[in-house]
Amino acid sequence: MSDATQVRGGFRITGWHVLITVTGFFLLVFAVDFYFATLAYKTFPGQVSVTPYEDGVAYNRKLAQIAAQRELGWQAGIAPEQSRALEVQFRDKDGRPLEGLTLTGKLERPATETGRLTPKFRAIAPGYYQADITPASGAWDVSVTARDKDGHVFEAERRVTWP
Repeated sequence: MSDATQVRGGFRITGWHVLITVTGFFLLVFAVDFYFATLAYKTFPGQVSVTPYEDGVAYNRKLAQIAAQRELGWQAGIAPEQSRALEVQFRDKDGRPLEGLTLTGKLERPATETGRLTPKFRAIAPGYYQADITPASGAWDVSVTARDKDGHVFEAERRVTWP
């Protein structure tokens, strides 16, 4: 009877087996994580611009230009016209129309760089300027830069939608 209850030469899982298995599992997880982190860093080191100093200087100039615009107090209104024209209105801080401005501008799609347009503006009334353009229907980002005879510069940006 005693021979039937004894186990001979069988494999038994001990505490050492469990310890080695769990340790090996976590070492494998850490190795894979380290590999993926290294791969991510090599493919994107975090540098957004190749000229960060120049970008910072340009940003500071932009902030100074925005402050100068606030001091001017000019207001701009940009609207698409049904007749396939872009109309821009400029007023000073007292609400009077601004005449004699030189305008430059561009129209771009919000999601792509294809189809850029460069409108040519002309004065149509005191404070009103118009550019004849034929953009495709949909959303457009409009940027207009106005300069007066004294060298003041005003930039206006709007998103407009043509039917």
